[in-house]
Amino acid sequence: MCGRTSCHLPRDVLTRACAYLDRRGARRLPQWRDPDKYCPSYNKSPQSSSPVLLSRLHFEKDADSSDRIIIPMRWGLVPSWFKESDPSKLQFNTTNCRSDTIMEKQSFKVPLGKGRRCVVLADGFYEWQRCQGTNQRQPYFIYFPQIKTEKGENNASDSPDDKEKVWDNWRLLTMAGIFDCWEPPGGERLYSYSIITVDSCRGLSDIHSRMPAILDGEEAVSKWLDFGEVATQEALKLIHPIDNITFHPVSSVVNNSRNNTPECLAPADVLVKKDRVSLWSPGCPGTHSVDQAGLELRNPPASASLVLGLKEPKASGSSQRMMQWLAKSPKKEVPDSPKKDASGLPQWSSQFLQKSPLPTKRGATSSFLDRWLKQEKEDEPVAKRPNS
Repeated sequence: MCGRTSCHLPRDVLTRACAYLDRRGARRLPQWRDPDKYCPSYNKSPQSSSPVLLSRLHFEKDADSSDRIIIPMRWGLVPSWFKESDPSKLQFNTTNCRSDTIMEKQSFKVPLGKGRRCVVLADGFYEWQRCQGTNQRQPYFIYFPQIKTEKGENNASDSPDDKEKVWDNWRLLTMAGIFDCWEPPGGERLYSYSIITVDSCRGLSDIHSRMPAILDGEEAVSKWLDFGEVATQEALKLIHPIDNITFHPVSSVVNNSRNNTPECLAPADVLVKKDRVSLWSPGCPGTHSVDQAGLELRNPPASASLVLGLKEPKASGSSQRMMQWLAKSPKKEVPDSPKKDASGLPQWSSQFLQKSPLPTKRGATSSFLDRWLKQEKEDEPVAKRPNS
């Protein structure tokens, strides 16, 4: 599933990060709709507003369907047929949309049939792993692997004045979504979306059994958005797990959705010795120590690595990019933490994951399209309260 994301970039920077090639091969920047409704945050939860990409053709009948706009939308799809005046009265959860039942639920089938496909933008998303033998859950931040690019490599336009404005920093995560437009009685139109989910890839299956349907690359994003040229059945072939993903453990500060600081996605310190992994993050009361017995909470001395004799691995390229990215963040910096050389930053990979005590649910081996055509019936989402 996907229940928490980060999207903290200022509006103009986010725009540059979404530069694209239109059908004529010209590089363009998407235009905004309702830009004042965008609120950057390191810790976005359902029912908050998040930026999504969609085709301009949804709003302008004569537009090219390859042209894009960005619009802030409510996370949690409100169906166009909803009759109440308050969207919070919707009696089932539409934060996520399972790929295997997308054509069985009216809430998702109807907008998908109208071509209402969107791409949800984020720095990355958070997921929590249940730890063996305890009621503790370790949060992780999950995102695209980051590769350093040369400044000016991807020009947003041919104008010399724009050369310095080209986005060459963090690669945004692009998640497939469905949106709808709801008009309450006598109220303002509300655009809202749901993130499509699939079975987790092998690298994430020990954290959670589900993951967002991630569109990896410009071609996948373009096909998903271009409902004028790409039919629904063809677009659904893009909905599947991908392995091009990386992650690192983060502080439990992200557990509270009211916390909105860079610390939410900053890598936690990882100290490794044999079969024991210790996780420590600035601002946390102790060290999360993971071994064969499970996860414990401890309070290490200031020089924990020296006292325990633990060896700190070198940083991966993506985690180094994360720290550099946070250091240049336009928001306030991460609170003071123990200083390290760049070479002392921790490495993040699946070697630090404990096997989940819960069985991982895997889907059928047949393709998603085959499952969709069979139209196997599944129950509607569990209601928040009994229907009246």
